[in-house]
Amino acid sequence: MTARIVSIGTAVPATRLPQDQVRDLFAGQPGLDRLTRRRIHAAFGASAIEHRHTVLAELGDPASRDDAAPRFLDGARTLLSPTTGERNDLYTRLAPDLTAAAAAQALTDAGVPASVVTHVVTVSCTGFFAPGPDYRLVRDLGLPTTAERYHLGFIGCAAALPALRLATRLTHSQPDAVVLVVCTELCSLHVRASDDPQQIVAASVFADGAAAAVVTSADVGRPGGLDLDRFGTALTDEGESDMVWTIGDHGFEMVLSAEVPRIIGREIRGAVDGFVGDDRPPDVWAVHPGGRSVLDRVESGLELDPRALAASRAVLRDYGNMSSVTILFILRALLRDDAVADGARVAGLAFGPGLTVESAMLTKRVPRPRSSAAETPAAATVPA
Repeated sequence: MTARIVSIGTAVPATRLPQDQVRDLFAGQPGLDRLTRRRIHAAFGASAIEHRHTVLAELGDPASRDDAAPRFLDGARTLLSPTTGERNDLYTRLAPDLTAAAAAQALTDAGVPASVVTHVVTVSCTGFFAPGPDYRLVRDLGLPTTAERYHLGFIGCAAALPALRLATRLTHSQPDAVVLVVCTELCSLHVRASDDPQQIVAASVFADGAAAAVVTSADVGRPGGLDLDRFGTALTDEGESDMVWTIGDHGFEMVLSAEVPRIIGREIRGAVDGFVGDDRPPDVWAVHPGGRSVLDRVESGLELDPRALAASRAVLRDYGNMSSVTILFILRALLRDDAVADGARVAGLAFGPGLTVESAMLTKRVPRPRSSAAETPAAATVPA
């Protein structure tokens, strides 16, 4: 039988930041020259983001900061520089609750009890600890202690599709498998003040969130969902140094050059044509919104109708770029959208360091009519 995503659950931290508030915070840092302030206003203004969520409550309200956590702002709203160890300690403390919230919602929506989960696949590139998120999920949700656990770390924004690919392979080798895939990213833990144009771009788009998918080919859970038909992966001929994620002394450092959208624009046609082949064109697209310019380049490079990326643009607008988590938010929106008909072919695309292009072809299965859910679906919120 074909593996399918039965349901997708999502969760975000409770602190929701308007994009202009974050812009003003960065532009108001001391010591910035006029050119840097212009760059900040330009990057944030071009992001097509209205709101983002963060585990750092003090970014939204200084009075709500966690006294047990390292400080990220002083009394004058100047960004501080906690060490990587301090940031990672905060990840270790905060990531598990967000992970569990998304996973619990996915299991509930799927009508699948925790007791039947056979495999756990976790994904993250914004923190590390052991025993890790996979172990915590077993403990926090009461999953079977015999569940096999796998963790995909530091793959970046593209990682959700390899995680779904792994889940699909597991169902092929074990037909009764019920796989819980969970992506959790706390990008804002690595916030920093900078006059570097690439760091400014990163600061203008990244956000926090978690998403989980229940994957199985067995006859369990609610009918319908998204059939996982096939996957593809490709390395572009250039871009190895244009999207880079490294560990520094004061957080993880993201290099996101202006060349990334241009490389994607040049390479996307060849990558997609090689993946789609002679199949009929997809009906719907789920494209990771690395930023507005990435979506613009995909749209023009593939000559798509502007409506084709509506779900991707809506998630970017409401949540920002949550790295690996984001494409699962998009797939959830398409799964719940009655305008996407039964049998619709959904093409998923995500981009990661390398520059890597990950692809997936899915088919929507609708068991019965649903009430309309055209807007971006809300995620569960978790206090930091």
